[in-house]
Amino acid sequence: MLQKLFEIIEDRKTHPTEKSYTASLFSDGEDRILQKVGEEAVEVILAAKGQGDQRIIEEVADLFYHTLVLLSVKGLSLSDVEDELRKRHLQ
Repeated sequence: MLQKLFEIIEDRKTHPTEKSYTASLFSDGEDRILQKVGEEAVEVILAAKGQGDQRIIEEVADLFYHTLVLLSVKGLSLSDVEDELRKRHLQ
C-alpha cells in the first residue's frame, strides 16, 4: 500500500489538480511539507501518550503520507528508504 500511495503522490506532483491536497502541498513548497511532517510526528507522540490505539494508527498513517510527500519533493523514493533498511538489516 505504501508503494501505491507513493505512486499516487508522484502522479499528483506531475499532474496536479485543483482539489488535490497533495498538489497543494507541492505548490506550497518544501517548508510547508516539512512543517506537516513535524506536526504529524508530534501528533503521533501525543496519540501514543493516551489517545488510544486507533488514534495512533491514524496519526502514523498521516506521518507516513507526509513523509512520502517529503521524499517525493526531494527527488527520493520509497525504494531508497527500503534499500537503506535492507543494508541495515544485513549488517
